[in-house]
Amino acid sequence: MNTLLTTPRRLVLALVAAGALGATGAGLITSHEARAQAQLATPVATAVAPAVAGPAAALPDFSAITQRYGPAVVNISVSGMRNVSDDEGDNSPAARQRGPQGMDPNDPFYEFFRRFGIPMPDMGPQGRHAVPVRGEGSGFIIDPNGIVLTNAHVVKGASDVTVKLTDRREFRAKVLGMDPKTDIAVLKIDAKNLPTVKLGNSNSLKVGDWVLAIGSPFGFENTVTAGVVSAKGRTLPDDSFVPFIQTDAAVNPGNSGGPLFNAAGEVVGINSQIYSRSGGFQGLSFAIPIEVATRVEQQIVATGQVQHARLGVAVQEVNQAFADSFKLPRPEGALVAHVDEGGPADKAGLKVGDVILKINGQGIVASGDLPAFVGQQSPGEKVQLEVWRHGRSETLAATLGNANDKSAKVARGDEAVGKGQLGLMLRPLQPDEARAAGVAQGQGLMIEDARGPAAVAGVQGGDVLLAINGTPVTGVEQVRAAMAHAGKSVALLIERDGNQIFVPVRLG
Repeated sequence: MNTLLTTPRRLVLALVAAGALGATGAGLITSHEARAQAQLATPVATAVAPAVAGPAAALPDFSAITQRYGPAVVNISVSGMRNVSDDEGDNSPAARQRGPQGMDPNDPFYEFFRRFGIPMPDMGPQGRHAVPVRGEGSGFIIDPNGIVLTNAHVVKGASDVTVKLTDRREFRAKVLGMDPKTDIAVLKIDAKNLPTVKLGNSNSLKVGDWVLAIGSPFGFENTVTAGVVSAKGRTLPDDSFVPFIQTDAAVNPGNSGGPLFNAAGEVVGINSQIYSRSGGFQGLSFAIPIEVATRVEQQIVATGQVQHARLGVAVQEVNQAFADSFKLPRPEGALVAHVDEGGPADKAGLKVGDVILKINGQGIVASGDLPAFVGQQSPGEKVQLEVWRHGRSETLAATLGNANDKSAKVARGDEAVGKGQLGLMLRPLQPDEARAAGVAQGQGLMIEDARGPAAVAGVQGGDVLLAINGTPVTGVEQVRAAMAHAGKSVALLIERDGNQIFVPVRLG
């Protein structure tokens, strides 16, 4: 049975469709048969005198939930064709080290190999031929007339999609649409009076609440596993717009697209991804909140496509060094590293070096909270931004744009810090260097050499220094003045190879 690709010595984010077209192919590694039953801890009552213990909470009736709603959970099998080279089956060390050159980015397997960091098979022009591929996933019926929700990666690239019910009936499904940004797909089968699930509200979930997953791990249809909500609002490094629900309910390849139920038997999420070293379940599962899924489903059914909003910024995490540099009371918020010229944020007056603390009153703790919130809004909506600028809070109003025009970005930087003096050798930019860096003449300074804490933090010779603690620099004296008033750390805005990013430098 094909399972997920695995990357030794590296924690990977794994899609959990068993051999789905977006997640299978030659070179797949079979993992150990992962246990499909989550380990449920027995509650232990602890008496602390002189408090009086309250009544013990009863466990949810998992059997009743399964009996009532299990028939609405379906198995999804997909098939299609994939181009391979004649020697792709070669498992020699040389073959395993071949890179992505020549592989068509439109190939349904391209994203899977890229996502996992696995060397792609050589897809050179010689000896190419098509081979059939198959995969499986899960889904659930939300409308008695045949509307089924699942993950987009389950049906990506599929030419044939078959939905199998628990009563063994099978239907050829039509993919009404899918949204890669949220990993949601909507299917339609030609049937009436079908059993359906009851949709709930993920916002009412609390960390520690019981949850139940039903799906087809490794092709074992209608398998039930249970666990608790481990965390909410998780942002994952996959460029999605989803605030995931983290659980410890056992989820394995084939569970993708299946429902996550709360203790009342209501669907609160769609099981989608796992963190794993082996390719199988290791206690970390992630589900898409049902509100995200239904919003996508409504748009697909109504228009056949999905629209997401964008703010037009690249943001970074605010660590303690940045918080010290910008005089923030806590290391929270989204640090603006880039503003799209002419975009919604630019028109609202947002600037590089601002820290976004709230949007429409909702706190931004991690930088990923911002794209997760914005991505669930509609283009044209107006939002209020609370930003931290020059040591105080300000409020800005922005009208969101369309993410289909340009994707939102999250900047990633090296957060290493060091001790000592700044250690930069600076000079003014030459006209050609200013043009290459995309800055006006007289703005920015060329870093000839970086030593001490700046070098430890990742600053290199050839970088362009644009700002310190959000204040643009135009000369060496301005840098010296900024350093004279610096605290324990400074935030340097650096331009390198056309990209801008803040680098925190600890001074002592």
